[in-house]
Amino acid sequence: MSDDRNHHHANHSTTRFPVGVDAALREAGWQPGRWDIKLAEHWADALRAYASPAGHRHVVFPAAVEAWAEFGGLRIAALGPGRQTAPPPEIRMDPLYGLHLARTLSDLGRALDTEIAPLGVEGEDQAVLAIDVEGRVYSVDHTGDWYLGADVDAALTSLLLGHQPHRLTLPS
Repeated sequence: MSDDRNHHHANHSTTRFPVGVDAALREAGWQPGRWDIKLAEHWADALRAYASPAGHRHVVFPAAVEAWAEFGGLRIAALGPGRQTAPPPEIRMDPLYGLHLARTLSDLGRALDTEIAPLGVEGEDQAVLAIDVEGRVYSVDHTGDWYLGADVDAALTSLLLGHQPHRLTLPS
């Protein structure tokens, strides 16, 4: 009987994230249930209002708004060295870092047969993070496009623990 109870207790105390990732998120000010819909709506309006010189526009959809509401404004730094790659010095969850990439993101969306919205930035503008309608997360930098995970949780885990991302495209 005690085994059951212990097992249940252990299960109950598990978090969504691996320990190092959970700690990094909490250090940045995240907590379960965090939800800033006002900030998310402000960003949605700013992105919708933008058009590139060639007329490319941003798309805003629920998966993006949910990610902005939960993680928006956080500056997340890894608390340890990465496993396969060095984690970015900081992840800033602010989609306006991708404001000028409407064309890049719409091209990537077309290539992947989805729509993509900006999510944030890695380091000092070293890569822009983006999210698609299914909630999958990508990183776009000067070397190409990278797949980070099936959702924001997986992408943050991958980035903060220094997992090797999956390359989608070769530099043109």
